[in-house]
Amino acid sequence: MRQTIQQHRVVVIGAGYTGATAAGRLARRLRGEDVSITLVNAEADFVERVRMHQLAVGQPLRPRPFDEMFAGTGVELRLGRVTGIDVDRRTVTVTGADGASDLEYDTLVYALGSAWNTQGVPGTTEHAHEIAGRDGALRLRDRLAALAPGSPVTVVGGGLTGVEAATELAETRPDLDVSLIARAGLGDWLSPKGARHLQKVFSTLRITAHEHTTVTAVHANRVTTTEGDIPAAVTIWTTGFAVHPIARATTLETGDTGQITVDATMRSLSHPDVYAIGDAALVTGPGDKPLRMSCASGVPTAWQAADAIAARLTGSKLPTISARYFNQCISLGRKEGLIQYVTADDRAVNAALTGRLAALYKELVCKGAAWGVANPTIGLPVRRRRVTAERARVGVPAA
Repeated sequence: MRQTIQQHRVVVIGAGYTGATAAGRLARRLRGEDVSITLVNAEADFVERVRMHQLAVGQPLRPRPFDEMFAGTGVELRLGRVTGIDVDRRTVTVTGADGASDLEYDTLVYALGSAWNTQGVPGTTEHAHEIAGRDGALRLRDRLAALAPGSPVTVVGGGLTGVEAATELAETRPDLDVSLIARAGLGDWLSPKGARHLQKVFSTLRITAHEHTTVTAVHANRVTTTEGDIPAAVTIWTTGFAVHPIARATTLETGDTGQITVDATMRSLSHPDVYAIGDAALVTGPGDKPLRMSCASGVPTAWQAADAIAARLTGSKLPTISARYFNQCISLGRKEGLIQYVTADDRAVNAALTGRLAALYKELVCKGAAWGVANPTIGLPVRRRRVTAERARVGVPAA
């Protein structure tokens, strides 16, 4: 007769692309009678973060309730914000509508992700808008809707997020005066073909690019730069991401960026009962370079963590999923796109797909990413394995 075991308590904090994927994948790898999986998130719906620039310009997005996505899986959604973590006591403090309470775990999957990074520039927090999350995108949507024709809107940041925000806005609101400020050259990370196409789209949409320019302060109606002041009835700040600060407030080992240091299975180097995934994890990729914060980087780390946890709990062979890059998918409004092919370590090669076909490609990637959250084993059949009794409540030995 099989020994009766207590359920192993897995708590996943953060239900973005990586956290939701990890929770769903674990539920399909392990038996529900052996493991409880609790997913903690502040919202009841999945947020397609890669579409926040669309939401900001007023485009409706399809609702994706978690209770539908996880129906029948055994994943329990706990609504609330994570306001504290004690990795020594193995508890997570969750603050919701009924106040704060502690949630105990045997294994923690940390997937709190990242938010906008103000870079410490004066006035940014007070006067700029961000699109790193739904709340920020909705506030920006309301502000943009109130703008009169001819109003200047300035996007700060020449990376993927800034380029997508500027082109989406200029296409949707051609009555506005849209500009983008880039610290380097416009599209300087792209191949020559990719850069030419980006510049062509900017010209067609009448977006002014201020290249090799650094913002030194943000005001209510302008931004101050190294090249002088630029008018801005609205400033959209897209200069990168910063991880959630809560990890640094714990005894978890973190890197200079505040990301949690992990091994190849996404397991914390300091606390073996904690796994970090997505933007929250400091992961070394091809060429010994840290993976950049992105959906493309994060989802493979979620697969790796979920499969490693399942393997350790069931005594199976540890899997290895290598994260690498294939392309950078950039929407340039709804009618144009740019697919820049890259090396495994994310350097542009001399090949790019452009135009309407690229826009369709990017749209399929976005839809595929959302589909992948609801189908974290990519539609392949799986067998839910049993957890061994000695590994259920006391954790699993180092491996």
